[in-house]
Amino acid sequence: MESAARIKDQYVRTRQFTGQLTNPIAIEDYVVQATPDCSPAKWHLAHTAWFFENFLLAHAPGYRSFDQTGSYEYLFNSYYNLVGPQFPRPDRGLLTRPTAAEIYRYRRHVDENLIRMLDSIDPDDPVLEIIRLGIHHEQQHQELILTDLKCLYSLLPAPLRPSYPVNVATATAGTILELAWIEFAEGIRWIGHEGSGFTFDNELPRHRLLVPGFQLASRPVSNREYLTFMDDGGYVRSDLWLSDGWSAVQQHRWHAPLYWEKSGHPWRVMTLGGTRELNLDEPVVHVSFFEAEAYARWAGARLPTEAEWETAAREVPVCGNFAERGYLHPAAPHERAYGGLQNMFGDVWEWTASPYTAYPGYRAPAGALGEYNGKFMNGQYVLRGGSCFTPQSHIRASYRNFFQPEKRWQATGIRLARDL
Repeated sequence: MESAARIKDQYVRTRQFTGQLTNPIAIEDYVVQATPDCSPAKWHLAHTAWFFENFLLAHAPGYRSFDQTGSYEYLFNSYYNLVGPQFPRPDRGLLTRPTAAEIYRYRRHVDENLIRMLDSIDPDDPVLEIIRLGIHHEQQHQELILTDLKCLYSLLPAPLRPSYPVNVATATAGTILELAWIEFAEGIRWIGHEGSGFTFDNELPRHRLLVPGFQLASRPVSNREYLTFMDDGGYVRSDLWLSDGWSAVQQHRWHAPLYWEKSGHPWRVMTLGGTRELNLDEPVVHVSFFEAEAYARWAGARLPTEAEWETAAREVPVCGNFAERGYLHPAAPHERAYGGLQNMFGDVWEWTASPYTAYPGYRAPAGALGEYNGKFMNGQYVLRGGSCFTPQSHIRASYRNFFQPEKRWQATGIRLARDL
């Protein structure tokens, strides 16, 4: 168990980083909701404060809620049915009240009270684990603030799109390596979280699994490689697609990854830092599971299982192009290879072939916090590795992200695998 002082430091730094991410946003952009999948920045700010208040402060002796009307409990509850009803998710962009200024006051109120709690808490108090969960929950919403903002900006006509400040100097690329295949022998592997550091419940129980021999691509698929797939009729050849994937192509009229634009030649891509010419050496990003699976089929390969991905990532340090770097877009391979593997962490979330299901022996925690992960183990696929929008301290080799197979607004990409 980490000390209360260390957790307090993590809490303060996490909340400060959220403020750093939202400071550049114009007040007009705090409220608007781009799609039902996305949430306004103001809602993210309020919900993360609500999480700490509802699951921690509300049970502290003498705590006085910031909102005495009880409306915040309804407005900023995301999906915790055991807490109570929730304001409809697709309508979050209609909440012009409370104002952004009021939400920032709400956050300061929560911070003051939670820090006071941490200053007096017993070092063995189990409440510390809930605070750690709240810190990692806020980091998830830091990523969502950025990806939801990018989706919002994409809806504006090109001349009117704002440019979020990015640190272009951190995107310097090294030598671009040819794609190679790294071999992993068959073996019984330990899968799941190991150690005393923080973990989500869906990374447990740690268990053994027979993983057949496989090959993993040395780096993610690049824009250059994905363009070859497109030029070979990738979006018009039904034989490359799963049935639901082909239906999604037809329904949504997909012809390229999300945020690619072509008003002439060459392709351009929208980034948080503005629209620019597509860099062919960068990893392809904002593709759905269906697109990733179709590309893998076209390439004569497949997507890795999450056990294969975790087996390969175990000996790779968690370093790379994360949110703290400030570039906020996948960069061409720039990290040295570890065991022949490049960019396992950061840049793009990598789709796996594994449905998001429970590990053997998994039991969701009791109470409302048990709704955090377990009830979503249906109809989704696992992604691994984090992205350029993910805080680095949030990621580890056992981390399991998950989304529905048609979703594209997160920074999702492709790494290939083959049977050995």
